[in-house]
Amino acid sequence: MRGRMRAGWAPYPLLALALAAAMLLALGVGSVRIDPTVVAEVVARRFGAGLDVSVFDDRIVWQLRMPRVLGAAATGAGLALCGAVLQSLTRNDLAEPYLLGISGGAAVGAVSVLVLGVSVAGVGAVGVGAGAFAGALGALVLVLGLAAGRTGALPPARVVLAGAAVGQICAAYTSFIVIMSGDHDAARRVLNWTLGSLAGVRWTGAVTLLAIVAVAFVLIMAYTSALDAFAFGESAAGSLGVNVRATRWTLLLVTALVTAGLVSFTGAIGFVGLVVPHLVRLVCGPTHRRLLPLSALAGAFLLVVADTLARSLVDGQEIPIGVLTAVVGAPVFAWLLRREGRST
Repeated sequence: MRGRMRAGWAPYPLLALALAAAMLLALGVGSVRIDPTVVAEVVARRFGAGLDVSVFDDRIVWQLRMPRVLGAAATGAGLALCGAVLQSLTRNDLAEPYLLGISGGAAVGAVSVLVLGVSVAGVGAVGVGAGAFAGALGALVLVLGLAAGRTGALPPARVVLAGAAVGQICAAYTSFIVIMSGDHDAARRVLNWTLGSLAGVRWTGAVTLLAIVAVAFVLIMAYTSALDAFAFGESAAGSLGVNVRATRWTLLLVTALVTAGLVSFTGAIGFVGLVVPHLVRLVCGPTHRRLLPLSALAGAFLLVVADTLARSLVDGQEIPIGVLTAVVGAPVFAWLLRREGRST
């Protein structure tokens, strides 16, 4: 029994070490290469070690790269966490954080600021983030309003269909505005935003992203037993004492708000919330007490690595991070589908 428990918890330190190594490497990689020992000295100095480092190294590592790396880790963890919850909640293997039309709504808000010049909470990047968050919340309200029945229930199939419908409407609006504006520079900025980027994340954004994901993790972990029960269906969950309607409403709102918050800072980053939970289930099984923390760690690791590659593969140019997650995620997802097909 003790051997099984150790084996079940073994992936935690391995993933944590891999994430720490990836973050250390990411802090030294970029247009200016910095030795890992110098990176470690800069970080240690910030924690009171009293080491002597140059102002240049300190600025590059701590002021520019550290918030971006932390933002990538938080975003990856949040997307993977939400993906795992939605897949269990809807009993849909294709569910992921943008299933509820949130990314489409965020794109509407971002495009309205970038192209039409609508100011929500300031100008420039702050305005784009605020517009994206407002658009994501608007899409969420619309989806839940369409999906909710007269009794207030949220059937999974209706939620999926409502999310798809709202997402298509938002995509049509975004395309129409970009085409009609005739502004090629605005079109380029919209494309970059929709493909995702962590280039604009600074300390305020990083701390906000970390806070969002930390609060969401604590809330969601309180529902691990309920999520396990949902695997057997709503009737079985209800017979086990789970308040099906309240649980579904609560978790849908939490995952939607988390996704809206992440999107407002990073743009739409696909495949992380779709693929990571499936891969983690292969290792630890479906029990959510292990699945959720491991998904968060794996998602953080994946996005830190993807962001590091995005800003280092091509000299003088940054690849949209959504392109890299799609390049990695699509083949992995195809392999998972093939694997499931062989087992049925």
